[in-house]
Amino acid sequence: MLSDAAPGIAGAVLAAPARLGAVRLVAVDGASGAGKSTFARSLIAALRERGAEAGLIGTDDFATWDDPVAWWPRLADVLDRLARGVAGGYRAWDWSDGEPRPGAWVAVPVPDVLLVEGVSAGRASVRPRLSRLIWLELPDPALRLARAVTRDGEGCARQLAAWQRFERGWFAVDRTRHHADDVVAVGSR
Repeated sequence: MLSDAAPGIAGAVLAAPARLGAVRLVAVDGASGAGKSTFARSLIAALRERGAEAGLIGTDDFATWDDPVAWWPRLADVLDRLARGVAGGYRAWDWSDGEPRPGAWVAVPVPDVLLVEGVSAGRASVRPRLSRLIWLELPDPALRLARAVTRDGEGCARQLAAWQRFERGWFAVDRTRHHADDVVAVGSR
């Protein structure tokens, strides 16, 4: 169960040095449908139980079907502000109908710990600023696709299959899993 790993990793996060100014930046990465969002919520809860102010940003707030990873400078601007001890913010995509459209403004106060969750959250360009990189491992692509379709709806199945093809190439080049501090194996349930 994903939540079983969260308390131990929360302790490791809080023991790690802050590398984004005074903020401990944590990436929760892995392929679509692996359980990153579920795990991130468990980790946030475990951090808060230990008294940490913890925030969460999902890469789905930035990525689109047509732009899976090149949006990073928008998030980097927020991270740069936090590194200086200044609150940030961004305009998120609204995915409520399965297609991205401009959504709400998201304010990002300066937390003790900030989790960035989603595909490419642990990319090479941010690794020097990370206190911890967590990889969610669910090797079966058919199962991950089924989980993602269940989550996002049958109307997204074609885009999700294309996304999986893209992310295989992305992770092969970026070698995200290879750099992970923690690999959390996800059950098939």
